[in-house]
Amino acid sequence: MPDEKRTRSRRELLAGAAVLTGTALTASVVARDRATVAAERTGAEGERPCALTRVTVIDATGAPPMRDMTVLVEGARITAVGRTGAVALPPGTREVDLAGKYVIPGLIESHVHSAGPDGIVPPLYALAGVTTVREMRGDAQHHRWRDRIESGSLLGPRWIIGGPIVDGRPSLHTADTGSLIEVGNPSEAREAVRRTKRDGADFVKVYSRLDRASYLAIADEARRQGIPFTGHCPDTVALTEAIGTGHRTVEHMDAPLLATTAREREIRAGMAAITVDGTKDSFHRYRDWYEAVHPLEYKAVRSFDPAKSRALFGALAARGCAVVPTLAVHRVLEVPEHNRETDEWKYLAPSMTAWWREVTDVMTGGRTPRQARRVRAVYEHKAGLVAAMARGGVPILAGTDTGNPYLVPGFALHDELALFTEAGLTPMQALRSATQRPATVFGLADRVGTVERGKLADLVVLDADPLADIRNTRRVHALVVNGRLITHEERERLLAEVERAARADKSPPNAGNAACCTR
Repeated sequence: MPDEKRTRSRRELLAGAAVLTGTALTASVVARDRATVAAERTGAEGERPCALTRVTVIDATGAPPMRDMTVLVEGARITAVGRTGAVALPPGTREVDLAGKYVIPGLIESHVHSAGPDGIVPPLYALAGVTTVREMRGDAQHHRWRDRIESGSLLGPRWIIGGPIVDGRPSLHTADTGSLIEVGNPSEAREAVRRTKRDGADFVKVYSRLDRASYLAIADEARRQGIPFTGHCPDTVALTEAIGTGHRTVEHMDAPLLATTAREREIRAGMAAITVDGTKDSFHRYRDWYEAVHPLEYKAVRSFDPAKSRALFGALAARGCAVVPTLAVHRVLEVPEHNRETDEWKYLAPSMTAWWREVTDVMTGGRTPRQARRVRAVYEHKAGLVAAMARGGVPILAGTDTGNPYLVPGFALHDELALFTEAGLTPMQALRSATQRPATVFGLADRVGTVERGKLADLVVLDADPLADIRNTRRVHALVVNGRLITHEERERLLAEVERAARADKSPPNAGNAACCTR
């Protein structure tokens, strides 16, 4: 598409979006616009059509696997899905025989805090099968990555980018750990929403230490400005109240835990009484907060109310309010004996991992055996709640909180899916939590999330059946990223390039740009 036509296409899409009101004008409009332009750009380059033949398709709609299928990709789109031999292939189509392989949609990572070199983090997501990410604390680097990916100069996923964390004053964070807006009253809270929109973010990220009045002001201003808000349910706000404000997704399992206890009022009073020492750095603020929170969370576990939980899950399901459990980061912080170096660390620069053990020790060290048992019980209860929410119809989205220690970009999502099935989800439920479910919640269901005709061609080819064992999502054979076929051999070559870039990186260790236990 010539530049003039591509510009007009973007302008027409945005003009159409401008007539929408409320939360209809959301990150999904921006993401659809970007996805459409990227698709048109790729299609205009005359890419040779590609047919993935004799493959088993797991389309993530919930339908059973379809065997001996052909998926035809032209430009950046899937143009046909049908029985091998029954799909008419355009002249010059490249046929790739994938007998014995499985095709699933590209995976969607719903909660990340990405930091690191250009040549490592974006390509690592894509090469692990993650073709869309939602960045929960955006800054200039993420926008630069998105622009380069869209221009074709950098391999990486589609990027949905939030604004700075909006938290109470003093925050659990400091500005040196990433973009941050501290607010102390509703007026400042409203300005934070307006600033986030002016700066081009796709959504507002709210945080734990907001007071109730400021949180409600954010919800109202977000509606006025036509920008979604999401993030933590603040310590001072009941989840049942937050559901009614338009809160798009609930991040982590802390809020559902507190909302399902018979002693919620007492425990929330205890949460509100926790103070933050503004003279400390972010890591120690968070450590102090965690040490104060864990006894309250254990009290919530001990006073779990099944009837209250069923009512909550029904309300979440009715509102379509999704939960992003991030069990992976909960396990890092609450069951630290599982933390260990894995083979995927070879793809990360030393500057990205050198601080992981030290910071995790700061966050989790010093627990007595009794405290450690109680914190582990909290984690196990949170995992059980995830399965209960799924049974209750609550949309569950897979996100990891990558950017925290021991969570390798892209690969950590496979761990999250495994933790879901360990908690009690079926492999299909786990798979859909990283495909169809987030695509629907983020307003992208007509673009990504399933293997269907007309969707953008983000596909993962696996060596083994993920419905037999969800851990098979790790067994990536090949990929299609925005219409680009990455064969097994090319993927191995590109991963080797990432590994070399990691070894060559001489940046000093820097936890300041990462989420580091911020969640």
